[in-house]
Amino acid sequence: AGKSTLVKVMTGIYQPEEGELRYKAIPIKLPTPESAHKVGITAIHQETVLFDELSVTENIFVGHYVYGGLFKCLNWPAMHQQARDILTRLEVNIDPHATLKDLSIAQRHMVAIARALSFDAQVVILDEPTAALSQHEIVEFYQIVERLKHEGKAILFISHKFDEIFSISDYYTVLRDGSYVGSGKISDISEQQMVTMMVGREVSQAYPKVNCAPGETVLEVQNLSHPTEFSGINFSLRKGEILGFYGLVGAGRTELMQALFGVTQPGGGKILINGKEQHFSRPSQAIRAGIVYVPEERQKQGAIIDLPISQNISLPQLSQLNPRGVLNDKKEWALADDYARRLQVKASSWKQAVGTLSGGNQQKV
Repeated sequence: AGKSTLVKVMTGIYQPEEGELRYKAIPIKLPTPESAHKVGITAIHQETVLFDELSVTENIFVGHYVYGGLFKCLNWPAMHQQARDILTRLEVNIDPHATLKDLSIAQRHMVAIARALSFDAQVVILDEPTAALSQHEIVEFYQIVERLKHEGKAILFISHKFDEIFSISDYYTVLRDGSYVGSGKISDISEQQMVTMMVGREVSQAYPKVNCAPGETVLEVQNLSHPTEFSGINFSLRKGEILGFYGLVGAGRTELMQALFGVTQPGGGKILINGKEQHFSRPSQAIRAGIVYVPEERQKQGAIIDLPISQNISLPQLSQLNPRGVLNDKKEWALADDYARRLQVKASSWKQAVGTLSGGNQQKV
């Protein structure tokens, strides 16, 4: 819809082609993210932009460190204390000296919010902030957002989840295909009306059931185990069937899928495809057997974001595209064009780098 792209315009990452941005009724220009910070606008994106090897304090103050003394040295005691004060305001128990990589996903979001507050932000933009959080963590996150609201912060909450919008928002604005559709008080609209605004037509059933009789068993897992992540996993999957896996972060869902795809090796058990036992030591073997994998961290594991769309789409098929060691550019382009059009990827060209696409279009690639 263009939600995340709009956020990047409002925070100085992208420049608008027309129109204007007003802050406290005054037109402003934001040529850089730094200029947005100086004005008092900051954003927390779907993928938190933090540094794993740095401490919590360093992540909060990176780019605007506190200096002191005659020689203007870094004032670590002051920064640690300020970090502790901000985290206390948020009512979260995180050690400012802790290394970021040792924190949970939810705690990293709290550090990102603390960083936003360190800029004395008056407008806090939250872009799909709960995507990787458990239900318990989401409730805690809502409480923090409410505290920010009561402090007088203006909150822009970006989401496609109706329960979030209706539980936390005072007003709403709907975008569709990059265009403004409408806005108003959240108390004046129903969920069904909002669905209609989002898709441009009435939807009688959000997830209509399709009459499809499941066929024969395609994938069967017997007593699959991993040395540290899971054990005793049994299930079967038939043609025309959807099997959902649930669990909190750390329950072993991702590790199980990676074992099925050959990213990691199971410690025991069997994987059968069409009744034949399979052993995958690498993903290419799983792909040849008919298994594909869409990971949860698309920017780190699902795509090479600096490469163009065409090359990302063709990666799993390179052996077919260059059987004699020379890549057939025409075949690669035709392959990319076919799948990108089928999934309605929105881009100026298939040569566009994946990292410049919106989150939804990155997911399609």
